[in-house]
Amino acid sequence: MIKLLLILLFALPAHTMMAQADTALPAGLMTGDIVDFTVDNLGNIYTISKTNQLKKTTARGDSVGVFNDVKRYGKLYSIDATNPLKILLFYKDFGTIVVLDRFLNARTTIDIRKQGIFQAKAIAQSYDNGIWIYDEQEAILKRMNDEGTIIGQTADLRQSMETAPAPELIVDQDRLVYLYDPLQGLLVFDYFGTLKHKIALLGWLDFQVIGASVFGRKGTLFERYELNSLSLQEQQFGSKLTGVDKIRIGPSMLYCLRNGSISYYKL
Repeated sequence: MIKLLLILLFALPAHTMMAQADTALPAGLMTGDIVDFTVDNLGNIYTISKTNQLKKTTARGDSVGVFNDVKRYGKLYSIDATNPLKILLFYKDFGTIVVLDRFLNARTTIDIRKQGIFQAKAIAQSYDNGIWIYDEQEAILKRMNDEGTIIGQTADLRQSMETAPAPELIVDQDRLVYLYDPLQGLLVFDYFGTLKHKIALLGWLDFQVIGASVFGRKGTLFERYELNSLSLQEQQFGSKLTGVDKIRIGPSMLYCLRNGSISYYKL
């Protein structure tokens, strides 16, 4: 459904989309001194406040859970809610991953330094309910289980690339693993660690994968790259994205974080 809505959205003439973006009113607004957020595939919203409180809210605005122990391991670097039943909190500076259940209760804590990983750049859910970790020091994408044991990895990526990537995001979807580095672009691997695509999509913010398409933002310009056809489409969103700190595409909604509040618009 999300993919279909976005295909229709990008199919609109540019002047039509710009007019809609400039005049559209948000379908909802969430306030509370929000500094970061993400959205899962059920439309649940996960927000981090200035007081470092993690809160989960349903698409209808009902509070589901709160996690207040966010600062225990330092600054929270990222949240992965790809699996709504298993939320990953990544504390980059302390090499720690905290796994939460769907009510934001802590299930387990993983110290990745015990596996000799001291420069983890990014993490993500893996297809087998494990965790992908990019070890920047070794330039290797590794797969770990909930016990903190490495159960798979690629070869050293420096062997196949002139410069080792420094991905800010990892996404596992439809039997492919996406690594996004704003300076080098997009790397796409299969589950055997074979590099399938290297695409110079540079300088993107808010990288997302939906179906066989990847999306990113440059200011108020929204871009969509179709892996099957190798085509790039651009769409100007005008004032809807002016001054936003972060956007996410969720089920039927576009979510925009701006000045501590989240506005969401129907797609």
